[in-house]
Amino acid sequence: MSRFRKLSHTIWHCQYHVVWLPKYRFRILTGSIREACEVAIRSICGFAGCEVVELNVQPDHVHLVAMIPAKVGISQLLGRLKGQTSIRLFHQFRHLKKKPYWGNHFWSKGYCVVTVDLDADMIRKYVR
Repeated sequence: MSRFRKLSHTIWHCQYHVVWLPKYRFRILTGSIREACEVAIRSICGFAGCEVVELNVQPDHVHLVAMIPAKVGISQLLGRLKGQTSIRLFHQFRHLKKKPYWGNHFWSKGYCVVTVDLDADMIRKYVR
């Protein structure tokens, strides 16, 4: 099976490693909150047409390696991921909203994204 995915007029292999944090880097992603976060991330990525390669939810940050179609912008996907997961978590765990420091924001503002590269031989093999 090829590493490349196909759309109607495009072949692509866009793999990204993304890291983002809860607000103030609180160690809140444990137990049932961690499990709910993982389920939410996987379902949102699936709905957006992305493939989760690896997902690691640590107590104070999230690592996601995903294959994201060329037609989906990374900032668009991260906005959706962070927004919808925070809504789901606040809805499922109402005690999180009672903390005065959240202010209806679960995640910090930024994120780190790095592309995961293919080697040049692999690209030459598929793109002629």
